[in-house]
Amino acid sequence: MYDPSHLRTFLSVAQTLSFTQAARRLGLRQSTVSQHVRRLEDATGRQLFTRDTHSVELTEDGEAMLGFARRILEVHEQASAFFTGTRLRGRLRFGASEDFVLTRLPEILEGFRHDHPEVDLELTVELSGTLHEQLAAGKLDLVLAKRRPEDPRGEPVWRDRLVWIGAERLRVDPDRPVPLIVYPPPGITRALALEALQRQGREWRIACTSGSLNGLIAAARAGLGVMAHSRGLVPPGLVRVPDRAGLPELGRVDFVLVHGRRRASAQDAADALASAILAGGDRLHRPQHTGLGQVSCSPRDERAVPAPPYRR
Repeated sequence: MYDPSHLRTFLSVAQTLSFTQAARRLGLRQSTVSQHVRRLEDATGRQLFTRDTHSVELTEDGEAMLGFARRILEVHEQASAFFTGTRLRGRLRFGASEDFVLTRLPEILEGFRHDHPEVDLELTVELSGTLHEQLAAGKLDLVLAKRRPEDPRGEPVWRDRLVWIGAERLRVDPDRPVPLIVYPPPGITRALALEALQRQGREWRIACTSGSLNGLIAAARAGLGVMAHSRGLVPPGLVRVPDRAGLPELGRVDFVLVHGRRRASAQDAADALASAILAGGDRLHRPQHTGLGQVSCSPRDERAVPAPPYRR
């Protein structure tokens, strides 16, 4: 009833909320993407997207189709692998950004390991900036991380906006420096937050620094300050800072997959994991509850200094 190629196209549009980006990802013409979505809507008898010249959004039926499409494709790919007898082997060094600590990325990795038990998967969780550096140094084969808006590298998994978040009871005093909760350099979110404050001419101080997302969340829940974070991944217990606080706009951020130097022993496994992440990208918007890690907070104010550049 449902063509797998139409389902893959649907998932790409749902994850990027863009027919143009989905076409680039799939190597199709935009008209073909539109045709696939239209045929899937005809098959279901339901409208899956609302779209105009400016935006694309999932309908309620489209949200329901996400789970169905992902499961259908998973079973389809498992059957194909079984009957073709293809078995992936080798060592795959995969890096994931701290942003995904609270998402359901582990479910995608668990499914990958189940489907490819002979792949030796090594996971590194780090700051996006650090992961890009390790990839360039040949220490990783595949990275799932943020990139700066002007950076062309990588295949988009989804695009989001950065927002200011904090504890619900927190109040930002407009006459005092903004208390910031940030990753250490070379964190991309940190750099974007400091650049935005500097453009506005707003004073700031570092209230807490932690290389762990759980550490940052603990500090934010304690009311130590505000942090810049992806709008689609706001952790439980934290809320967006109201516009009346007068904090500057942070702009958008892209989450991308980037391949490293093509090692023959890892290439097929990296391609397979990339496909699994792209197919299950909607899971990355859904948080899971975990315990909080350790946090190191500075006892003194770190006064405003120029924002550190993003190290490539």
